[in-house]
Amino acid sequence: MTTASKNPLGPGFDVPGREERYRDSFQRTLRDELNHDENVYIMGEDVAGGPGREDQGIIDSWGGPFAATKGLIQDFGARRIVDTPISEAGFLGAAIGSALTGLRPVVDLMYFDFIGVAMDQIISNASKSRYMFGGQTRIPLTMFARSGGGTGHAAQHSSNFYSILAHLPGIKVVVPSDPYSVRGLLAASIRDDDPVMVCNHKKLINLTGFVPDEEYTIELGKGRITRDGTDVTLVGMSWTTEVCNNAADQLKDDGISAEVVDLLSLSPLDENIFLESVAKTNKVIIVDEDSPRASMASEVSAVIADKAFDLLDAPIKRVTGPHTPVPYSRDLENIFLPDEADVIATTKTLLGE
Repeated sequence: MTTASKNPLGPGFDVPGREERYRDSFQRTLRDELNHDENVYIMGEDVAGGPGREDQGIIDSWGGPFAATKGLIQDFGARRIVDTPISEAGFLGAAIGSALTGLRPVVDLMYFDFIGVAMDQIISNASKSRYMFGGQTRIPLTMFARSGGGTGHAAQHSSNFYSILAHLPGIKVVVPSDPYSVRGLLAASIRDDDPVMVCNHKKLINLTGFVPDEEYTIELGKGRITRDGTDVTLVGMSWTTEVCNNAADQLKDDGISAEVVDLLSLSPLDENIFLESVAKTNKVIIVDEDSPRASMASEVSAVIADKAFDLLDAPIKRVTGPHTPVPYSRDLENIFLPDEADVIATTKTLLGE
């Protein structure tokens, strides 16, 4: 039994659960969904130990980056844990075809940067097939990839362009921020009848937090409040929610009450949750690791300017990464990433302190 202070469900919701790493919560959910529905299967590069090795028997695999699928091949076999060649466009196209026939593929695209290789399949087929067939078909496709900087993976393995995916009608985009939310959002994504991209930030992979033992889902398109406050609203997504939470805790020591909105979903976007928070605090800072141009920070800013302008007592502020690729140098990468110090400094400037 957890204590209420560690329970993301909030005070009064003491349910049986465990402290668990983000990566373990993710894999446990994959296993549960494979057991839940025989139409669910996983495909991707090195999720099962490498193709063409059937004559060697089932071997333990690398399980992709951060071992997301490690050990699943032993329990579910090669028909449901499917290794692929290094051809993202090819195997994502195969997954879309299988989804059209009633299966529920879960596709590991490794790093976020590799989404670009499969973009034609995402734009032309995954996002549009249900519309083009007049709603007569479903595309129950789940994709996941590791996003973001901060782990020394350099420019070609550290992208965070989830705003591009959120721009596409027909694709749902979720951004878990802790072990609790990744379990609920992943389960909901796999059970959903539309294509969903699950963005797993690499800096969250080893984050530990409370996760209930029982199965549960989190509604796609709904955000949450992780810190209550009255002086300023901090809007975070994925890893930057953790940054906002830490900044809010430090600001509290300085007598500043910051409310933290965790978006959880970028498309659909829960506008009400941050508009209601802004109505209470009258000041807002959006924290987004992505490039500032046409970013989710820009989108949230536009919604607030359009629908809550009269409620603002100060300009909308954004804390983002610079408009550059992610540097390989650790010192430069640390400067590149938005952090608690950036949020705190922006907050105090906004409040005139």
